[in-house]
Formats: sequence, C-alpha cells, structure tokens
Amino acid sequence: QVQLVESGGGLVQAGGSLRLSCAASGRTFSSYAMGWFRQAPGKEREFVSSISWSGGSTYYADSVKGRFTISRDNAKNTVYLRMNSLKPDDTAVYYCAAGSGGGLVRSYDYWGQGTQVTVSS
Repeated sequence: QVQLVESGGGLVQAGGSLRLSCAASGRTFSSYAMGWFRQAPGKEREFVSSISWSGGSTYYADSVKGRFTISRDNAKNTVYLRMNSLKPDDTAVYYCAAGSGGGLVRSYDYWGQGTQVTVSS
C-alpha cells in the first residue's frame, strides 16, 4: 500500500515556475514507477510525465517537453515535478500516481488527492 500526498500547487503568472512535490508513505516507494497527470475542468485526466523506479528513465507529454522536469528522491520517498515557462493551458489539478509506469491512467494503482495549479495570463 502506498499513500501519496501532493503539495506545491498555487497561482502563478504565465511564464512563471512552480515545483510540485509528492510525498509517499510505505517502504515500497522505490519499487514503483511514478507519474504525474493533470485534469482540467471538463476534460479527461491526461498524462504529464513519468519516471522509472530508479529515476533512470523519464517520459514527457509533448505539451510539456522542454518545460517540465520530473525527478525523484527514493531516500526521501518523494517525487517532484519542476514546471517552468508555465502557460494558462497548464491550469489543472495535478495528481501524482504510483504504478508500473507509462502514460496510461490504468497503469497506476495509487493516486494522490491532487493539487491545484492555476496559471493566469
């Protein structure tokens, strides 16, 4: 069992930056791939980024590639999402998830409660 708690969301102007954190409980954190997803009002949850259990492999949606960076610290049971050059289209609730990895929602078994990111124009 893994419990996930996101933090770091907020209101930022376009072009600004935020760093999201996702703290995990449980001794098996390092055995899971971790992902970040987001969901805007009226839209389906979409993949943002994922990282392998070791941190050696990372993947990004085309919409965030070059602007967002995912990382993890297994000693701290935490995964991060650094978001630069934010755009109004990035406004959404951001969720972290633990599972087998990749870009599909169904590949993840555990989810956090989400943190709101709002980017003003």
